[in-house]
Amino acid sequence: MEDDRTEFDTEYGALGAEMSKLERIAPKDIEKRSFEIIDEIIGIEYPNVAIDERYMPIIRRAIHTTADFSYLETLCFSENVIDKALAAINNRCTVITDTNMAMAGINKRLLAEYGAEISCYMADDEVAAQAKQRGITRAAVSMEKAARLAESCRELIFVIGNAPTALVRLYELIMDCALKPRLIIGAPVGFVNVVQSKELIMQTDVPYIVARGRKGGSNVAAAIFNALLYMKREGGVFLE
Repeated sequence: MEDDRTEFDTEYGALGAEMSKLERIAPKDIEKRSFEIIDEIIGIEYPNVAIDERYMPIIRRAIHTTADFSYLETLCFSENVIDKALAAINNRCTVITDTNMAMAGINKRLLAEYGAEISCYMADDEVAAQAKQRGITRAAVSMEKAARLAESCRELIFVIGNAPTALVRLYELIMDCALKPRLIIGAPVGFVNVVQSKELIMQTDVPYIVARGRKGGSNVAAAIFNALLYMKREGGVFLE
């Protein structure tokens, strides 16, 4: 019994020590504190990584979403992509995602303030039927359906966080002059054709933000786009 009490006290004391390390932060300040910690870690652990400050709002959001600092080096930006993306948002663009998860993660209230719309066709019955008939992925057919929106002169932004086949189909449509997106966010995660599909997008003349390599995900793609929305809200300057 005495040994049990000693073990209990030791464990309780350890937990108490950990509790004492907790920061007392108001809920409204948690995100702000998170970004402060991110900047502190970057300054201490990544002092030699060359970072373009224009892109830090987006890089911070990706790190904040994943706690993965490799995005300091793997996020790639085409020339003047920030200005072009913000102009598209301001011009009542239509956002197309490759997953409902990415669509759910985007700040739709803020998006609506700029008169923009958002859609995902992955659950569309017509898309599912075509994909089955043709033996290709629903993501690829979804991109084809989205491309038809361009016929009505709607400006399109693609937020891709899951399916490399979506990026491959976008590349083919661009090369065939059937589509000219205002922006492609390319952040699929995985192993099969993930790296290659991102490299294809970076070879086009379309504005892009790409998470080079195998990492990414719907949450990362949504975080990147949300960062753009917040930059737009602050007049192009990230203040959060």
